[in-house]
Amino acid sequence: MTWRCIVLDKILVTCAWPYINHTPHLGTLIGSVLSADVVARFYRLKGDDVVFVSGSDEHGTPIEVEAVRLGISPRQLTNKNHEKVAALWKKWGISFDNYTRTESPVHKEFVKKLFSKIYDNGYVSDKNAKLPYCPDCKRFLPDRFVEGSCPHCGEENARGDQCDSCGRLLEPAKLINLYCVICKSTPVIKEVRHWYFDLPHFTDELRRFIKKNKNLSSNAKKFSLNIIDEGLKPRSLTRDNKWGIKAPFPGAENKTIYVWVEAVLGYVSATIEYFRNQGENEWKKFWLDESTKTFYFIGKDNIPFHTIVLPALLLASEEPFNLPWAVSSTEFLQFKGERFSKSHKVGIWIDEALRLFSADYWRYFLISTRPETKDTDFSWELFIEKVNADLNDTLGNFIHRTLTFINQHFKSAVPDAKNLDLDDKHVLETVEKAVMKTTKDLEDCKLQAALRGIIDISRLGNRYFNEKEPWKALKTNRQKAANTLYIAAQIVKTLGLTLTPFLPFTAKKIASLLNLPDGGKSHQWRRATKPLPAGHKIRRSNPLFAKIEANGEELQDKLERKEQTPPKTISFEEFSKLDLRVGKVVKAENVQKSKNLMKLQIDIGHGEMKQAVAGIAQHYRPEQLEGKSIAVLANLQPKRIFGLASEVMILASEDAKGVSIIMPEKLVKAGSKIK
Repeated sequence: MTWRCIVLDKILVTCAWPYINHTPHLGTLIGSVLSADVVARFYRLKGDDVVFVSGSDEHGTPIEVEAVRLGISPRQLTNKNHEKVAALWKKWGISFDNYTRTESPVHKEFVKKLFSKIYDNGYVSDKNAKLPYCPDCKRFLPDRFVEGSCPHCGEENARGDQCDSCGRLLEPAKLINLYCVICKSTPVIKEVRHWYFDLPHFTDELRRFIKKNKNLSSNAKKFSLNIIDEGLKPRSLTRDNKWGIKAPFPGAENKTIYVWVEAVLGYVSATIEYFRNQGENEWKKFWLDESTKTFYFIGKDNIPFHTIVLPALLLASEEPFNLPWAVSSTEFLQFKGERFSKSHKVGIWIDEALRLFSADYWRYFLISTRPETKDTDFSWELFIEKVNADLNDTLGNFIHRTLTFINQHFKSAVPDAKNLDLDDKHVLETVEKAVMKTTKDLEDCKLQAALRGIIDISRLGNRYFNEKEPWKALKTNRQKAANTLYIAAQIVKTLGLTLTPFLPFTAKKIASLLNLPDGGKSHQWRRATKPLPAGHKIRRSNPLFAKIEANGEELQDKLERKEQTPPKTISFEEFSKLDLRVGKVVKAENVQKSKNLMKLQIDIGHGEMKQAVAGIAQHYRPEQLEGKSIAVLANLQPKRIFGLASEVMILASEDAKGVSIIMPEKLVKAGSKIK
């Protein structure tokens, strides 16, 4: 294999900091965290000096909104969720060097220091702004405390900071038909003093940076230039939130720093914290040395914060910070036609996913279907196909049959190859070229193509094994069979190493089966096609994967079933807040593609209709419920189940005999209170 001269680089890999108001979903995983992990692992295997950082985004209105809904403090919420999510990343095999949090003292210190410097450099000014104020909540409503229709595209569920539909950055007061997300009332517009960053000052520098940067994904470059061409505006730096980092500007003592201009600086502070924890001060080599390559992995909704806001803040510091070397942004992963969304409860969460299948099954599926050029829709059928056809039947089958054959016919020792024929040599040359192509794809952040190339190597191995028929050659020409198994063993070794960035748990198992020293940790990417020596002993083979026997509907039903936990004791005061009433089922119908779910339209009194989605389809037929009065809980926060809004909960009992919906014995008017 011919390799170019090996030069060790400094590589900083980062991914967008997930909001910690909820457990992340699979969209967050593939859009940033998992993609970054693949690249970090790849460059480590190349022998480069790699630091991989991110953290939990604890500040901002999504945290406050969720804490208000739960009736707890933001710190209580983030302490609990950060610990949970940090543990989940380890279960997913995410190889962070430092996964920190925005409540870290190092982060707070760095943010205040940098914004003080930007202020001193003359790029921060204050002015009165008109912002929505909720008279009922008695507070100004920053970004995600307010929702409404986007003034640009008309999307009805736009947030006060950004529209998910068109991606534009927004100001809360500019929304149409805006409302407070806590109490749903219509706010008034009031003047309040805030501090702003002179983003327009950096228009020309940002345009040059984006145009010259060859490592920005095409969607990131196009989207960013469109925003600049529309004209940059001063960006608000402060909010009236109580939760967050206190603004360091004179006169802004009661303000906090806007979460998105604070969180993007976390890439720097996380690097500083990492080296402090190591007792070193090497962070400047990763941020001030222009030879360092910095990678940012984000979803497309985060593009402007990483290609415009972060570079502008670094430029405004007037320190020689490295601007992003590569920004790799994905399109959206959708679930049944809707975007994966924590706020709208749409999708599959990373803890739920691991209860169904091991991490490498999911890692393979998500990377092989990574939405690199367009939005993709999650499908259980495609998931099953990828696992069964690619992992089990192609990759797993080739590795298991090769190693089992060596176990049984060559006493678990790699055979000695002699007088390789043209087919043997061609296969080795093809594998070398495939590894070099995979290398280039990974360097270009084309992760889907890179993984596809590795699976193609296993397909080549299966085809070669079938054509050579070593089980027949054993009877007539044992050396020919030995040559075939020698070549096949080398392909297994190549697969084990090149799979490491993608499927780390599987790669570790392959290294163990091959009996590689220290589990293969000392093997580097450039040795991917270095042959195992003849006589090298391997271990007894075991299958790496298992076929999924269930269908998509069964997997979805399994996902929807929640573990039963003992009920929490509540006070009489808490119980009195429950709006229990009688509802009348106006219409009922089974949910398509679900065996368990039924959708009901329920009159809860005074002609007010609410929708419920309930797991009762195996216990009742729709016609058994239509026209019946049932007990419902009417004041629940709406959630989405199977992509459908569920606004009320029907009350039922369950025992070994099945489910029984609670119904009044006598005819009762819809809306009647249950006491």
